[in-house]
Amino acid sequence: MERRAEIGVFGGSGFYSLLEDVTEVWVETPYGMPSDQIALATVEGRKVAFLPRHGKDHRFPPHRINYRANMWAMRSLGCTRIISPCAAGSLQAHVKPGDFVVTDQFVNRTWGREDTFFDGPITTHLSCAEPYCSELRQVAIAAGKKLGLPLHETGTIVVIQGPRFSTKAESREFASHGWEVINMTQYPEVILAKELEMCITNIALITDYDAGLEDDPTVEPVSHEMVLKAFAENNAKLKDLLFEIIRTLPPQRSCGCGEILKQSRA
Repeated sequence: MERRAEIGVFGGSGFYSLLEDVTEVWVETPYGMPSDQIALATVEGRKVAFLPRHGKDHRFPPHRINYRANMWAMRSLGCTRIISPCAAGSLQAHVKPGDFVVTDQFVNRTWGREDTFFDGPITTHLSCAEPYCSELRQVAIAAGKKLGLPLHETGTIVVIQGPRFSTKAESREFASHGWEVINMTQYPEVILAKELEMCITNIALITDYDAGLEDDPTVEPVSHEMVLKAFAENNAKLKDLLFEIIRTLPPQRSCGCGEILKQSRA
């Protein structure tokens, strides 16, 4: 099979077996090796590359993922669009476990992660007011509506360092800002994709209510077991959503993501 793809898909917990009849390849990068072999397959007539961001055996915790190698590997295979689903917690009562959120903003609360390809000598100031691709987001929203999924069209995702979950005080702070979703891997994935002029959209599958809900003491704080269970229960819905997005993506991009560096350098 040709080592090329046009669409890249990153996976999270419990999301390593959605593709069939694949060819797996290692891709070397200037930033080291990616999390695992990349699975190449044809889905809905499109060439797709799939990479489990934590590794197939979940060997890399969120703060140890080689995000730069993962994204560089996708781009070197020819990918110009990235679909980045993830398991996530809810910070708001109306965003329920089992819901999908097509996030449109992020807040970074991580530290120490290698989060740029541009360390010099060319100074690059990336425009990030709208971090996710508007065109790809609309395709994802339309696909979710067509499938009748419980879908939120917008949402802010706060990205924490991990690997631990939030304290109740931290969760209360995040919720007080009106942020909807919490996760450990969206940053710097989204930024690195933009730096390589790829489109990217995030689809957050809500698995829990983070540290619980203050007005409902019966809601248990998140656990790793809870996340895996919820993700497994909704894996088929996520697969259908991904395949519908891939099927309905326009062949050519018209969003401007492929020219963002023209606006980012003197």
